[in-house]
Formats: sequence, C-alpha cells, structure tokens
Amino acid sequence: MIRILGISGSLRAQSYNTALLRAAQALAVPGIELDAATLHGISLYDGDVEQRDGLPPAVEALKQRIVASDGVLLVTPEYNNGIPGVFKNAIDWLSRPSSDIARVFGNRPFAVIGASQGGFGTILAQNGWLPVLSTLGTRRWSGGRLLVSRAQQVFDETGAIGDDGLRKQLGDFLQGYAAFIRG
Repeated sequence: MIRILGISGSLRAQSYNTALLRAAQALAVPGIELDAATLHGISLYDGDVEQRDGLPPAVEALKQRIVASDGVLLVTPEYNNGIPGVFKNAIDWLSRPSSDIARVFGNRPFAVIGASQGGFGTILAQNGWLPVLSTLGTRRWSGGRLLVSRAQQVFDETGAIGDDGLRKQLGDFLQGYAAFIRG
C-alpha cells in the first residue's frame, strides 16, 4: 500500500484546490491510500514563539502525518503569480527545527498539482515550489504535470470535476506518482 498525504494550500471553504484533492482521493485505485490535510490552525511562523513554546500542535500533527506517509502531494493555488503565503508559511514551520528537515523532507517523494481561475493554471506557483523542495532535500516527481486552469468552469457547485478528460488526467497523474514512489 502506497500512503500519500495530500495537502491543500488553500484555507477557503469552497477551495478549488481542496476540491481537486478530494477528486484525487476519489480516483485513488486499490494500492494507493490518499489522505487529505489542510493548513487550518497553523499560525504565522514566529521564531520567538518557537523558542518559547516549541512547535504548535497543528504543525506537530501535520509533521507526523508527513513522516508517516510514503509521499506528499502539494495541491497549490497560485496567488499573484506565486506560492500562497499560507502554504509557504506551513512548510517553513514544518522545517523547524532545522535538525528535523532530513527526517521530514529528506529524499521523501513530493509532487505538485494545482487549480486556478486563471488561464495558465498554477504553472508559476508550481515552478516556485521547485527551489523550496530542492532546498529541503525532497525527491520531486517531475514525470507529470497537472495544471487546472479556469477552475470555476471545471468544478460544479458540489466541488466535483465535470470534465472527463481532467478526471482521467488526474487519475493517470496519481498512478504515475505512485509508481515513482514505489521506485
């Protein structure tokens, strides 16, 4: 069984990226377990808070879920042509203390997908993740790319994907990523 932790980088209740993550969960074939996480409850990084109180419980919980996974799927929005601050903030917390980076991120398979209302999907946010994931020592899967553009036309009012082609592309992406994790 391949255990993938998907993390939605949006806090919005009707997030297209959370909907994309839920759609991926529904498409997971036998042998792939896709768990979903959000960033709710993670405060802004503050070194003074870390020094005084240690890691917040929400950060510790997410960190443990990453460590228990075989791979991590970042489901990223794109804000102003880049990585959403709330998502980068969570990764910054997860990289603390720096002595724990290898345990949490080191050589762990990571993949990135995303949905946006714009015409180019999340290409710039996904590119923005590359140096971050490299710095943390992850093993990034680059065998597929999933950029959902014009998300408001792709998802229905319940958050379901209405496009059969995209549903197939997402399923193929998951299977390719799981094969990469298996090695």
